[in-house]
Amino acid sequence: MELRHLRYFVAVAQEQHMTRAAAWLGIQQPPLSQQIKALEEELGVQLFERSPRKILLNAAGRIFLQDARALLADADAAVLRVKQAARGELGRIAVGYTNSSSLHALAPRIIRAFRAAYPLVTLAIEENLTNPLFEALAGGRLDIAFVRASSLRYPGLRSIVLCHEPMIVALPIGHPLTHVYPTDIPLSALSQEDFVLYRRADGPGTLDAVIAACQRAGFSPHVVEEVPRLMGALTQVAAGRGVTLVPETMSALHTASVSYRRLDAQSAFAVPLNLAYREPGQSNADDPVSHFIELSTELATQQATEQASACARGVATSQAAPNMPGP
Repeated sequence: MELRHLRYFVAVAQEQHMTRAAAWLGIQQPPLSQQIKALEEELGVQLFERSPRKILLNAAGRIFLQDARALLADADAAVLRVKQAARGELGRIAVGYTNSSSLHALAPRIIRAFRAAYPLVTLAIEENLTNPLFEALAGGRLDIAFVRASSLRYPGLRSIVLCHEPMIVALPIGHPLTHVYPTDIPLSALSQEDFVLYRRADGPGTLDAVIAACQRAGFSPHVVEEVPRLMGALTQVAAGRGVTLVPETMSALHTASVSYRRLDAQSAFAVPLNLAYREPGQSNADDPVSHFIELSTELATQQATEQASACARGVATSQAAPNMPGP
C-alpha cells in the first residue's frame, strides 16, 4: 500500500463518484477504479457500496477513512517538518550570556526578534561567567553566547562585535567627586580612590580595558575588592566599598545608592558586546544558529543606524537652539 492509494481512496470517499474523484485527482477514471479495486483486494475487504450513479462507503470504509486521513495528515506534517528543518526553521538553540551583556538592550531585542521570526525553534537560555560560557561553546553545550570578551584563544570559536558600549564611573551616592563633577568626570580624578573590580575571566575582557584606561590616565587602580561579576561590583559600590567602572547600560541598577558619571572626552573608552559561536561547518549554512547570527548582525546594524540618526538630530537641535526666538 502506498500513500497515493490512500489519497485515491479519500478522494473517492469525499466525492462519492468515481469520475468526479478522477477529475479532482487529475487522472483518468479507469485507472482510478483499478487502484481502488487493488486497494480493496490488498486489504481483503470491500470499502464501498457501488451503484450505477454513486459509490458510498460501507461500515468498513468509514472506519478506514478515519485512519487514512490520519496517515495522510501525518505524512504531510512529516514533509513540512523536514522542509522546515532544512530551512533552519525547526530545532533548538542554546544561548548563554553574561549578566552585563544581558542588560544591554540589544541582547533581549535579538532574542525577542528571533522568537518572532522562528517560532518553531526552541531557545534554551542560561546566564554564566565569561569563561564557563566559552567552555560550554567549545564543548558543544551552547550554540551562541553574548559576552564582553573575545574568543580568540579558542581555535574552534568565532565572535563578532555587535556594538561598542561606553564605560561609565559608578560611585557611592554622596561621594565628594559627584559634587565636583556633576556630569562628566576625568578618569584621572579616580587615581586616589579605592576600586572594586571584577576578576579576569581567563582571557581579555572588560577588566583588561579598565586597567588599560587607568594606565593611560596615569595610574594603576588601587583594588580593595574583587568580585566575580560586574553586578557584584555595583553592589559593593552601593555599600560604600569603593568605586568602579561599568558598561553604560548598568546605570539602571542601584540608582538609590549609586551615582553614575560619564567619562570626559579625553578619558572615554568603550567595551564591545560580542556574539560568540562555534566555527560553522559547510553543511550548516542554513541552520537555526546561522539564522540567529544573521539576525543579530542585522539588528546590530539597525541599532547603530538609529543611534547615529538620533545623534545627528541632537547635534542639529543644539546648533539651531541659539537662533530660536525667545518666549
